[in-house]
Amino acid sequence: MARLLRGLAVGLLASVLAVPSATAEQAPAKADPNPKPTVVPALQQWEGGAGQFELRKHSRIVLAKGQVNQLDDQGAELSSDIAQVTGRKLDVSPRVPQEGDIVLSVDPSLTDETGGARFAEEGYVFTVTDRNVTISAPTAQGVYYGTRSLLQILLLDDGRDSVPVGTAVDWPNYEVRGFMLDVGRRFFTPEYIRDYLKVMGWFKLNELQLHLNDNGFREGRPWSEVQAGFRLKTDNPELAGLASQDGAYDRADWDSFEDTAAANGVTIIPEIDAPAHSLAFIRFRPSLGLNNGDSDHLDLSKPETTEFMKSVFDEFVPWFRSSDVHFGADEYRVDKPRYKDYFNEMAAHIRGLGKQPRAWGSLSVMAANTEGYDRDVVMNSWNNGWHGPQALKRDGYSFINTNDALLYIVPFAPYYHGRGLDGKYLYEQWEPHVFPGGQSVTPGDPQLLGAMSAVWNDLTLKDYSELDVHGLVEPTFGVLAQKMWSGGKAGVSYGSFLDTVRKLGVGTGLTKVSTTLAAPASGEVSLRGEATASAGDAAAAFDGVRTTQWASGPGDEAWLRVDLGKPVVVSKVDLDWAAAHGRDYEVQVSKDGANWTTVASRTGREAAGADTLTFEPVTARQVRLVGTHAAKKQDGYALWSMRVFEVPDLALHRPTTASSSEVASLGPENATDGDSRTRWASGYRDGEWIQVDLGSPQTVQRVLLDWEGASARDYDIQVSDDAANWRTVASVRDKPAGARVDELTFAPVTARYVRMQGVKRATGWGYSLWRLEVRSMSPDSA
Repeated sequence: MARLLRGLAVGLLASVLAVPSATAEQAPAKADPNPKPTVVPALQQWEGGAGQFELRKHSRIVLAKGQVNQLDDQGAELSSDIAQVTGRKLDVSPRVPQEGDIVLSVDPSLTDETGGARFAEEGYVFTVTDRNVTISAPTAQGVYYGTRSLLQILLLDDGRDSVPVGTAVDWPNYEVRGFMLDVGRRFFTPEYIRDYLKVMGWFKLNELQLHLNDNGFREGRPWSEVQAGFRLKTDNPELAGLASQDGAYDRADWDSFEDTAAANGVTIIPEIDAPAHSLAFIRFRPSLGLNNGDSDHLDLSKPETTEFMKSVFDEFVPWFRSSDVHFGADEYRVDKPRYKDYFNEMAAHIRGLGKQPRAWGSLSVMAANTEGYDRDVVMNSWNNGWHGPQALKRDGYSFINTNDALLYIVPFAPYYHGRGLDGKYLYEQWEPHVFPGGQSVTPGDPQLLGAMSAVWNDLTLKDYSELDVHGLVEPTFGVLAQKMWSGGKAGVSYGSFLDTVRKLGVGTGLTKVSTTLAAPASGEVSLRGEATASAGDAAAAFDGVRTTQWASGPGDEAWLRVDLGKPVVVSKVDLDWAAAHGRDYEVQVSKDGANWTTVASRTGREAAGADTLTFEPVTARQVRLVGTHAAKKQDGYALWSMRVFEVPDLALHRPTTASSSEVASLGPENATDGDSRTRWASGYRDGEWIQVDLGSPQTVQRVLLDWEGASARDYDIQVSDDAANWRTVASVRDKPAGARVDELTFAPVTARYVRMQGVKRATGWGYSLWRLEVRSMSPDSA
């Protein structure tokens, strides 16, 4: 780090950019260095200073001298993104940086010995003083990634206006950090594709592979009844009718994808898959299919088959701006000698079109040995049996980890992670060099380019939407980005990491997708509640998305209200004020929406950011914020969020044990960790139990059990003073199978331990709980 700081911070920043530097007299007093800022993926290196940079009223985004043409679009995008993240609009300027400015600079001479080639292509230096933030990089793509770190730091800051002083040097561990989406079997709208390119940029993922044709499985049906799709639409009359009628991308759509990708540091890898998965081509020209067209395999014995596929690439490769084009070549199970000829001809043809060919690794099945196969093809290692990493290394191929057992999602299927990837496993045990079955390679193996997760829409008859797919993908997008970029550098537990990902959401500038991870914090009862206000979008304060805000408009008097849906014992409200904050305001509660009681108030607040108001527990169905004096009357009030909490969960983060766990990753601590996406699951027996130690005797009156599908039919809630002698305070019988939430209220009792004692399961599985919560009060007794 020191060598780069001496060469860059002093030389480049002071002389090339001419950023005013603090004098010795202005230097801050010696203090503990600032800890590394939290971003996803985590920074590779950080040297902390003292103090903070704060956005000023007249802060600008300054483009380094002579780089306006190169960075103008980035400057405009960053200005828009900062406005969404902070509520502040910054001008973009080519002038000399002044105090308070953010400076963007491309400097091809920048190097870093540790980051090496990866730093040279995608790395950046992020330098923060109390006067300026400077993002410098050898490439414009590196500058872009630096701006994502800046935005995330601001988004997580209380007040959203400061960045810790220090210097980061950051780069990715791997060249390929990808995501593959099967649009061949299921059409995804252009708006969705463009949004996903932005989401990828937010997490510094850099390749979107679009699988542009495919078909469903036969499953006893004639091939004529099986869905098939090809998703590119050309005006060329020779290919009229090839594009799918239920959705295809024309040249304007594709150009918009390429433009969006370029603006977000992403490369699109187009994939046209043959000679298997080719029903769309056979429908268009039946004579090219095996069995007189009754197949999804092309007939490679006919020379016109290969010529047709060449013509398809001839037509569409000019659309593609990437250096690489994927020609599929997976799971073809017949005619192995001609498959070899096809593989080699198509690889050579794609190179002749000026592109690097890629394919799915299949040669372990298709060839007794790989002699004579074109070696200048980048392979996706998707299955150890078809062509695993060790075989690919032996055969001399560069390859990408797209292992099906670890990285495939088939939405809502009973196989290949139908409900989403295993985020905890990926975070704690996986990196791109890890493969199952003892096939892992050395970290940083020169033949391993990186990794790519994949969504395959096998279930063509299943009813689900593109937003449902987003809900399956998003929970592990940040995890995968972390492990592909800087590996284990996050340095926090999986739960803490996921908390950060939830706060960051999925980025800025989106029109189709939004975060699905906005889960309520422990005890939060207002998320997505029905909201109203004196003016403005009231729902924005309760949607869990940190880049949306409620704004009242001008005036000193305004109110914002949420209906909790039922009476709840509440005791705290958290406010996250935007720049237009309140100076004087009150929190009021009501049971009927007509009669209101003030339970907390604040006077003389002077800044944006977080404010917590606590009060004596009170039963309420409606909670409202009433503003009486805005910081600036002309601005009114603006809130990023308002969160209402019930009385504390006594079980949260307390020691929790159980009679058994199905596997170690489904341990009892998951039920009390405050994370609604982790769960405990017992062994497959009746009579299993889970218990929590509250730490000291507590008054207990209410227990909440959030059951997964493997729920209990009969069970008891028991309490104890010593974890040995138990007494039953509530019994539940004859509950139906399936997911549900049981809220049990009983006479107040003093106890240190609380237990769910299973009696009989509702399914053949064990007992499984997302949440076990314990509280001291209920609305009925408040």
